[in-house]
Amino acid sequence: MTWVPGAAGSGYDLNHLPYGVVVPSDGQARCAVRIGDSAFDLAAAEAAGLILAGDSLRAPNLDAFLALGPAHWSAVRARLTELLGDAAHRAAVEPLLLPLATVTNLLAWTVADYVDFYSSEHHASNVGQIFRPGQPPLLPNWKHLPIGYHGRAGTVVVSGTPVVRPSGQRAAGDFGPCRRLDIEAEVGFVVGTGSTMGEPVAWQRFADHVFGVVLVNDWSARDIQAWEYQPLGPFLGKSFATSVSAWITPLAAFGEDAWTAAPVQDPPVLPYLDDDRRALDLAITVEWNDTTVATPPFRTMYWTPAQQLAHLTVNGASLRTGDLYASGTVSGPERGQVGSFLELTWGGREPVMVKGEERTFLADGDTVVLRARVADIELGAVTGTVFPAQV
Repeated sequence: MTWVPGAAGSGYDLNHLPYGVVVPSDGQARCAVRIGDSAFDLAAAEAAGLILAGDSLRAPNLDAFLALGPAHWSAVRARLTELLGDAAHRAAVEPLLLPLATVTNLLAWTVADYVDFYSSEHHASNVGQIFRPGQPPLLPNWKHLPIGYHGRAGTVVVSGTPVVRPSGQRAAGDFGPCRRLDIEAEVGFVVGTGSTMGEPVAWQRFADHVFGVVLVNDWSARDIQAWEYQPLGPFLGKSFATSVSAWITPLAAFGEDAWTAAPVQDPPVLPYLDDDRRALDLAITVEWNDTTVATPPFRTMYWTPAQQLAHLTVNGASLRTGDLYASGTVSGPERGQVGSFLELTWGGREPVMVKGEERTFLADGDTVVLRARVADIELGAVTGTVFPAQV
């Protein structure tokens, strides 16, 4: 149990301790761990000798700490648990707790590469029915490998960053602001230690390389996407903004009660993808202008994060510290469990009520908040508000 006031029993108790980067009143960015409604200043703690992490936590972001690897992550987590759990350390630690209301958050790490997968069978089937009516909803390769694409690392932004409506080609000779702006509720995985080019990373080494988890909103311009995506797939319809949590939940925070069985795969997968079928039992909520419109269950994802990592590197592609890969849209079997408004409104043909108004896609001024919880851990929320197009 923690001695930090208000933290016990919250989604940010001693068993969680997610990492982030905050900027207090002095304007200096510093690494921090969240405990309750406070940010523990790790830069100051390391400077005071309370934590030993090779000065990695005195940097302006988590890059150097992520690169240290699992043994160091574990040692620092054990020390943080001691400092924030044993009242004997209160006098030294309490002055280093910053109320969250007094700080702003920055993107916690430098995103090296960004890969977005397409791993929900329910989402892929829904999209197939919407875009290819009368044809098989899943393409022939879908159950044989985790489908994915490389996104744009430079437009991954921290929760709360305004999302400017993109402009682009919507059809032949038709250019202008996106009319069908959408969300994609996803779960992202932040890579800590890299790998050697040419050497695949087996799914069993998932925890050796992945530091932690963030919520992801991969904003999507559906009209731009529909015109451009054949034959090469997502491009400008996706690359304008991807929002992520301000706080990274370390894998070490997830106890056995956070995991459940992933769906059975049929047909059998190739040996390099034949994993232990463990899925995080995250319950996600999607709020549209303060109205909860969907509750996607992450446990239903057909392809697991460990399989995604194995497939991402099976050709010899290397991992780098700071790589982010996302699950793809999380959708369950019911209409109220989908992770996109494309599915929720069935391609815009079936509006939903949001605060007494029929809605299909996002309007300027709309705000979307993604939240997720598993057991007694609450992931950092992802918030984004839509601003008018600039072109």
